[in-house]
Amino acid sequence: MANKSNQSASLLGSMQPSKAIVKLALPATLALLAKAVYNIVDTAYIGMLGSDIALTAVGITVPLLLIMVSIENIFAAGAAVLAGRQLGAKDMEGASRTVTTIVGISIGIGIFLCVGGILFIEPLMRAFGASDASLPLAKDYAFWMFVAALANLPAQSMNCTARAESSVKISSIAVITGALLNVILDPIFMFDWGLNMGVEGASLATTISQFVTFFILAWFYLSGRSVIKIHIRAFHPSWKLIKTVAAIGIPTAVIQICLSVASSLTNIAAKPLPDADEIIAAYGVVQRLILIGCYVVMGFMQGYQPVASYAFGAKDEKRFHQSVRFALKGSLLLTVLVAAAYILLAQPLILLFNSNPVIVEYGQKLLTSQVALYPAFGLCYMMTITFQTIGEAKYGLFLSMIRQGLFYIPFILILPEMFGITGIYYSQPAADLLTISVCLCSIKPMKRIASQRIGEKTA
Repeated sequence: MANKSNQSASLLGSMQPSKAIVKLALPATLALLAKAVYNIVDTAYIGMLGSDIALTAVGITVPLLLIMVSIENIFAAGAAVLAGRQLGAKDMEGASRTVTTIVGISIGIGIFLCVGGILFIEPLMRAFGASDASLPLAKDYAFWMFVAALANLPAQSMNCTARAESSVKISSIAVITGALLNVILDPIFMFDWGLNMGVEGASLATTISQFVTFFILAWFYLSGRSVIKIHIRAFHPSWKLIKTVAAIGIPTAVIQICLSVASSLTNIAAKPLPDADEIIAAYGVVQRLILIGCYVVMGFMQGYQPVASYAFGAKDEKRFHQSVRFALKGSLLLTVLVAAAYILLAQPLILLFNSNPVIVEYGQKLLTSQVALYPAFGLCYMMTITFQTIGEAKYGLFLSMIRQGLFYIPFILILPEMFGITGIYYSQPAADLLTISVCLCSIKPMKRIASQRIGEKTA
């Protein structure tokens, strides 16, 4: 196990930052893309049911999905950054205490979300834009999403900390295994030649697959194969630890929360318009496609985060700034490539999920508008993580709120009222333009603060 620890330290502390980031990012991105398969496969199979209402119902649950992911990330992302700093400072006991405590807390939160979500499932679906026609199917799909919270929250905490210690192989195996299982189980549970459960079967299949991912990660930690240990004696919940982890993790989680709020408000803005159900169905497909682009950027950032956190914890200013420069260039390049692919392939991508010409037309225009200035997402996400890493959680929180929160919300509330569906098309590009401006103005202050903090640590 000492050899494993030495390999982790060599990767995070000695390998050229660009190579270390790519080495960590590739399996992390692959794992996240496999996670996206859950949503894409569900949507594709549900499209085969030949019911536009079924597709609309699943679109209604997109904000719920994003909220669940955001809650997972509050503690998972925070624990990963803090544990990375502790590994860089050679504080193995502190890293073990952080991860064990956060996994334990995640289990408790998962139970709370499961019970609370099931009890209030109908008002939640109504709040997300469900109509009388789509409500029953939306409830069927959401029920098993709440059950999945029991596994998803602790699994995400273990997954992020595995990457923090550079154990990316087990992270990839766990997520990819779950995704492949979901591809197999979906049709068995959904269609009449199997269990004939329809929309509910898609959600149940996903939940079973996510529990498998949880059990694989739990086995990795409980078997003693990890660098960071999880054991009962290290479970020491304290307000200081929770506050520290939450302060780091909340900005990342807020990005997801804002995405959820933006999705809900977009669904609500579409309800008074002609073809409302078709617009919501198209937007649901678009949001799942957008998640793939998000996961590409997030995977790259999950390669960057442990390298930057380790360098910051080890007081290595040169390595930290090298990591920042590479991450900045990489995030911009990836988002440009994702945007180009979506714009060029918008129509055939929507056709993969639905052949209704009305839904395809709306979906094509919505997808193009969502990614027209997509580099705003990569730049904002990269800056949020960097400010988290250097201990500027408040400014990181501000950055996490601007794109889909402070900027998008006013546009989606005002523009559709004035211009109808055209207002929905233009809301995201308008918000992205403002986001890019703020992030570009934040780069120099971020570098200056990082140098000051590392200098203080060194002194």
